[in-house]
Amino acid sequence: MLTFLALASVLLLGIVPERSQAIVIYTGWERHGLVGSDIRLSCSFFSWRWTSEDVTFSWTYRPDGSRDSISIFHYTGGVPYVDNKGPFRDRLEFVGNPGRRDGSILIKNLDFSDNGTFTCDAKNPPDIVGRPSSVRVLVFETVPIQAGVITGAIIGVVLGLLVLIVVIYYLMRFLVARRVFSLSVSKHGKKKKEGPQQRQLWTPPPLTCYPLP
Repeated sequence: MLTFLALASVLLLGIVPERSQAIVIYTGWERHGLVGSDIRLSCSFFSWRWTSEDVTFSWTYRPDGSRDSISIFHYTGGVPYVDNKGPFRDRLEFVGNPGRRDGSILIKNLDFSDNGTFTCDAKNPPDIVGRPSSVRVLVFETVPIQAGVITGAIIGVVLGLLVLIVVIYYLMRFLVARRVFSLSVSKHGKKKKEGPQQRQLWTPPPLTCYPLP
């Protein structure tokens, strides 16, 4: 009977419970940092809903070589909570903007022990179903040159050589054409100077008239 009354009230008042939709969470794929430097780990999400006042962000950390993850940060109810006992105590800062769906954190004073996988999870009620996203952090003494940088440098050198070859080719064509034009003008001028002399040489002598005896 109570179930029937509840269904009837829903139909009469038009009270339909909101259906949750999937939420998509984004982080970087891999980040490199130097020992002693700071690194920002970005986390954002896509949801068809407006940003809820109950939006939450959670970060966990799994060191390299370990199977267990530990919670290092949680944001809920407009308040950030940082783990004050773990490996990032006094070194983690919330730098995101939940109103803009940004749950980024800042890890300060990196150390080799910080190598590992950081995972971000977000909820935007009623959209609470989504797959967390992970980013791997690698700490170095010096940041290594990535393959993309090397490939880009090689492509740049090849393109530069091609442009140089094209420029040299057209410059040579221009110089050859200029040389041919100069020779043509020079020959044409010589012909003009030699023409009157040849006509003067071949001009017959004037006729001399002698009186008849």
